[in-house]
Amino acid sequence: MTKSDLIRRLAEANRHLYIRDIEKIVATVFEEISAALARGDRVELRGFGAFSVRDRDARLGRNPRTGDEVRVPDKVVPYFKTGKELRLRLNMTE
Repeated sequence: MTKSDLIRRLAEANRHLYIRDIEKIVATVFEEISAALARGDRVELRGFGAFSVRDRDARLGRNPRTGDEVRVPDKVVPYFKTGKELRLRLNMTE
């Protein structure tokens, strides 16, 4: 599902809202999650999951084309852990 698919589905489910308002709401939610992660905060959406950031240490990698060693600097990467309800829903057997 893309961002535009999400907006379209929300518009179909909420016909009383203007699409421009839904677009603004979706953009604001994503921006707030991004800003919180950039600050190093954890974002928890109960039943869905939790977003956080993790540190990756510097390491030596390899250029796949030449095989030369390349220094990869340390960095911060996003991490997502599913919530219990989402995990159960994904693993339902019918």
